[in-house]
Amino acid sequence: MIWKRLSILLTFSCFLVLVACSNQEQEKKESQENLTPPKEVKEEEREPAFAYPLTGEGSEEARTHRAIAVTINNHVLARPQSGLTKADIVYELLAEGSITRFLAIYQSEFPDRFGPVRSARDYFIDVAKSYDGLYIAHGYSPSAKERLDSGEIDNLNGMKYDGSLFNRSTDRKAPHNSYISYENVLKGANKEQYSMQGAPASLEFLTKSDVEELRGEKINQIKVAYSKGSEFTAEYQFDKETEKYSRYSNGEQTADLDTGEPVLLDNVLIIETVHKVLDSNGRRSIDLTSGGKALLFQKGIMREVDWKSQDGQILPFEDGVPAKLTVGKTWINVVPNMDIVTSVE
Repeated sequence: MIWKRLSILLTFSCFLVLVACSNQEQEKKESQENLTPPKEVKEEEREPAFAYPLTGEGSEEARTHRAIAVTINNHVLARPQSGLTKADIVYELLAEGSITRFLAIYQSEFPDRFGPVRSARDYFIDVAKSYDGLYIAHGYSPSAKERLDSGEIDNLNGMKYDGSLFNRSTDRKAPHNSYISYENVLKGANKEQYSMQGAPASLEFLTKSDVEELRGEKINQIKVAYSKGSEFTAEYQFDKETEKYSRYSNGEQTADLDTGEPVLLDNVLIIETVHKVLDSNGRRSIDLTSGGKALLFQKGIMREVDWKSQDGQILPFEDGVPAKLTVGKTWINVVPNMDIVTSVE
């Protein structure tokens, strides 16, 4: 009996020792875990909480700012321009003759100043309305003036604010020297009691896996010859390293006058539509509603697509559904026919 009791006591003692050791090991493990700093999440693994509606680029805060649409001069004497590098989307359209002008749409970021600012045309108003943008111009055609005066779109015009909100540079001659600062745009909006809140609806963008699956013809250079001369020939060159398109006018790279920063693009869309000359001054109407043929350039790849007007915005379509854009900035060339477009692999 004594031996039996001793055996039980010995077994129980061993059990207590094992339990104590186990508890010590667990406490040691927990203590080490508490001392070990948590694994940091790499910056590239974190998805931004928001995205800018017209570029799809990530943002840490919601961008609710209203879009600003500005008619930018593209005359040879107006180059280089100020502010084009900050535009989310730029439309290039013919004005009179073979001269093109830009309608630059800003929402994700804004330059210190815009310009040279040029006069309004009906089709610029139509595009600006499609983004519910505050429209900025200096001057107007007769029909555009009627629409602006009617209050059809919120706008600031240099004909009313020349020398106050709009300023003339001394290094260029009129009408190629009118500028407006972002600060003065906000002052003008406040003066006219225009709201600067209300972001446009978000466009659709490719995911990383979508980009990897892009298929089409490999094209590294695109030319759009709006005139027989080279003054209004737009050229785009794809850089395989940056995977972006650089833009050129008359062989000179399009860059910002104030910062020297080049225009770099992620999407180039060229659409074909009907142009009609309206008067002896060469003013024209441009059909931006009927849809038609288009070429879409992304990541060095060209695809033949269609274009449609969706709530007034010009968008690419493929097999009847929207063709998503690459995240980043977009340039849209509007041409009377595709014969003026050439591309090189």
